[in-house]
Amino acid sequence: MAISTLVLRSVHAAPDAKVNPAQWPFTVPSIQALLQGVDFSPLTIMVGENGAGKSVLAEALAVAYGLPAEGGTSWDQREGIEGENLLAQQLELVRGASSARGGLFFRAEAVHSLVDFRVRIGSEIARRYVKQSHGESVLDMLIAASARGGLWILDEPESGLSFEGQLKLISLINSHCADGGQVVMCTHSPLLMQMERAHILEIGQWGLRNAEIDELEVLDHWRRFLDLPERYLRHLRI
Repeated sequence: MAISTLVLRSVHAAPDAKVNPAQWPFTVPSIQALLQGVDFSPLTIMVGENGAGKSVLAEALAVAYGLPAEGGTSWDQREGIEGENLLAQQLELVRGASSARGGLFFRAEAVHSLVDFRVRIGSEIARRYVKQSHGESVLDMLIAASARGGLWILDEPESGLSFEGQLKLISLINSHCADGGQVVMCTHSPLLMQMERAHILEIGQWGLRNAEIDELEVLDHWRRFLDLPERYLRHLRI
């Protein structure tokens, strides 16, 4: 058997996991599937509707890996407001042979609180973020994180990024993976979904399933909308 050089090979329920199937988030189909075991690739992209469990899954992976639930690197640990992550406590991560142990958990809604935290602890680069647009600060954070390598867990990183900004993000992710890093990303972006060599996990009422890019219903909707917007917009008129 070939030795995996990934940072994170897979995740499944820990041998001593205590799961109440009637308690959230264990009632969510995608979380039930996660506990059964999920394998990861150098670039894994998770897609699905709001409420399917993408962010819950991403946060639990991040916390189990040792990253702060509120976002950031392992150096950004701070007191959270959400308490302990029940799902993360039930997970066992299977690591590969990669020597990298660093990483970044990026969650779009927490960028400003992360910047504020870094400013308060005296980070000079964070003071620059304050003067930038949201999109500029997002890209600069990823550039800074590239120096550490490891696992990036990105939850809707396209938020605040223009079309060109998303292309720059794709370039950063490609470079990170080429340098031995790994990325697990949740996204609604039709650009990011189509990254080359991505392993796509589609999340829905069925739980988790592997998908090919041409099988994604959301991309079919995007193509149809851009081809003829009226086909969709006429149903939204009051």
